[in-house]
Amino acid sequence: MAKKALGIRPRSHAGANARPRAGHLEHGKQGKRRAAREGSVNWPGTLLKGRPRQRQDLEFQLRTRSPHEVWLVIVDASASTRRHRALSDAKGLLAQLFDDAYRQRARLALLTASGAAPKWQVQGLKASRGLGHWLDNLGAGGGTPLLAALHEAERWMSVRKKRFPAEQQRLLVVTDGRLKDGPTLAPLDCPALLIDIERGPIRLGRSKRLAQQLQAEYRHIDEPL
Repeated sequence: MAKKALGIRPRSHAGANARPRAGHLEHGKQGKRRAAREGSVNWPGTLLKGRPRQRQDLEFQLRTRSPHEVWLVIVDASASTRRHRALSDAKGLLAQLFDDAYRQRARLALLTASGAAPKWQVQGLKASRGLGHWLDNLGAGGGTPLLAALHEAERWMSVRKKRFPAEQQRLLVVTDGRLKDGPTLAPLDCPALLIDIERGPIRLGRSKRLAQQLQAEYRHIDEPL
């Protein structure tokens, strides 16, 4: 399940296997294209303009640069996630996510929802293997401030979008959905994936409704490959 869910990452509007597209800023830090002033000469483009007589007549290969990605991960670590090894198995899924982010050079923002209020663990830093130690020590307890975590995520992503307009944002929510009813949530302005870790003979099924409100792709952690 972990490889399937995390391999596709949160689905974009262009489809699950869509590649990140370049940003729209021509002169930004992560722009669509950068006009090359050196490097490999584009000889077909150069010769189409005539025989080059000076350096200014040379056309160089344009260098494209894909925008960076930031993956915002919200982990529900409330007391209810201790049941039926829900959080324990979710750790395996998160370990796969951290490894994928590290290999793809994505940035991570990690927000835990437990106790009285959500808590930031990482905010937009490059993924590193050091997160494994934090994951090993992650425990469940307290309430479920998941709605507060989602509102905090929306605020954080909005601020970050202004700072890095070309950056691709993605959201992953890991929860058993066992939270009190609250106001209807508005979807965040990015592709989203919700992993339902609720287990047991009696399931409330609230995670699926939460995914619908967020317009997020829904998967259960026990779905077969």
